Amino acid sequence: MPACCSCEDVFQYETDKVIRIQSMNYGTIKWFFHVIVFSYVSFALVSDKLYQQKEPVISSVHTKVKGIAEVKEEIIENGVKKSVQHVFDTADYTFPLQGNSFFVMTNFLKTEGQEQRLCPEYPTRRTLCSSDRGCKKGWMDPKSKGIQTGRCIVYKGNQKTCEVAAWCPIEAVEEAPRRNILPGLNITCNFHKTQNPQCPIFRLGDIFRETGDNFSDVAIQGGIMGIEIYWDCDLDSWFHRCRPKYSFRRLDDKTTNESLYPGYNFRYAKYYKENNVEKRTLIKVFGIRFDILVFGTGGKFDIIQLIVYIGSTLSYFGLATMFIDFLINTYSSSCCRSHVYPCCKCCEPCAVNEYYYRKKCESIVEPKPTLKYVSFVDESHIRMVDQQLLGKSLQDVKGQEVPRPPLDFTDLSKLPLTLHDPPSVPRETEEMQPLHEEVTPRSGDSPEWCQCGSCLRSQLPESHRCLEELCCRKKPGACITTSQPFRKLVLSRHVLQFLLLYQEPLLELDADSTNSRLRHCAYRCYTTWRFGSQDMADFAILPSCCRWRIWREFPKSKGQYSGFKSPY
Repeated sequence: MPACCSCEDVFQYETDKVIRIQSMNYGTIKWFFHVIVFSYVSFALVSDKLYQQKEPVISSVHTKVKGIAEVKEEIIENGVKKSVQHVFDTADYTFPLQGNSFFVMTNFLKTEGQEQRLCPEYPTRRTLCSSDRGCKKGWMDPKSKGIQTGRCIVYKGNQKTCEVAAWCPIEAVEEAPRRNILPGLNITCNFHKTQNPQCPIFRLGDIFRETGDNFSDVAIQGGIMGIEIYWDCDLDSWFHRCRPKYSFRRLDDKTTNESLYPGYNFRYAKYYKENNVEKRTLIKVFGIRFDILVFGTGGKFDIIQLIVYIGSTLSYFGLATMFIDFLINTYSSSCCRSHVYPCCKCCEPCAVNEYYYRKKCESIVEPKPTLKYVSFVDESHIRMVDQQLLGKSLQDVKGQEVPRPPLDFTDLSKLPLTLHDPPSVPRETEEMQPLHEEVTPRSGDSPEWCQCGSCLRSQLPESHRCLEELCCRKKPGACITTSQPFRKLVLSRHVLQFLLLYQEPLLELDADSTNSRLRHCAYRCYTTWRFGSQDMADFAILPSCCRWRIWREFPKSKGQYSGFKSPY
């Protein structure tokens, strides 16, 4: 975009130029991608309701636990083993928790009649002792039930443990009872995943069955279960719907090794006094903690949201362009890009893509003053060199080979017939004579780098001669100045005058400026003829033989010739 230099430049509109390729294959690929993208965009728009403005759900959950549990416990009384039946109601097996959680007791261990006094610690690897030296007064282990007194006393039989000040008797470290829920216990509820998914009354067995667990197994050690409630509310009047969906997830690690405290449990105590002695009943509770997780969104139609979605998805239609451009760029082989026709057989399958590539892409080089282009009449390509890298004659520099731009004759039909020279005398028919590959005898003034025999030595100082030491040929042969195209296109005074007037119809040429104008027009005609591209012509170097031939045809009255100068 050009820099703004006036107020009028602000009120301009620029648009991209599009190349339309008439191809059945690429057209099919384009519409295939467009149909796929349109189908996906439409499906996502309707199914995910992306035309709505959505907000997260803010909720509060109220829960209740109801039901009766029966527990059978075996005790030994006066040496006789008895079976005692206990009935637990809601107050026995539930405990209030903060937040959206509740706890259901499924197992317990009870230690009755505890009081504050001194007693032996429960025997473990750290509490077993044989004398008082094995106990340390005032020491307390994080897993201990009290503070050691420094004495070693009998626990049971021959076992001795360290004495502690604690709630005695010490709770025994025992495994949870294996059967505290009868297998035939009948618990009924109305919730069912498929038949009645909206019912908020859940049966514990159904909840664990959804997660692949067995309630009786989890009830032994306890666990943590998540109840997920998902609200997807459509608040549009034409399709109003707001119903919850329930799902369940096991939150604790059920694969953890038993030594790493699996399940879920905690302790609580019931305090009382007996004979003015404060006692308590310690209960270790195993159970299932239910965490209720609520999430979801509510959405309503919003025209701004719809416009934003449509705008963001328009870029998806550019996938077809990216893919087709990738095919064109990938399958255009380097042998075809050399523009040597006809192409070799190895690149015949990519000839069509190469044609598209030439129409679509244009390679340019940074227009710096040191950039130069050279064309030899006996080579099919153009050489690009950097003046900064020159250390010798330009004739001997290899440079980088650049493909010669294809000729474009589309504009020739617009030129009037008066462009041609006046008809010749009808005494003989004039024919186009090609450039014969005959070696021209070298003149005495021809430098050693000249291959055509028509070049002359440069008039510049020796330090600046490298750019003018250039012949029209790379190998010995006829000079291009002897060819008929050179005489017709470069030296024809009638053609050059017409081109000057074609550019400036009211141009008036005086005697002093005529040769100067024609000379520079001849420079331009030669570079356009030999280099094709206007970009290359601006940085082209004329061979010495061509320069001297133009100077002889359109001489300067006095002074030194400046030659053809780059516009950059």
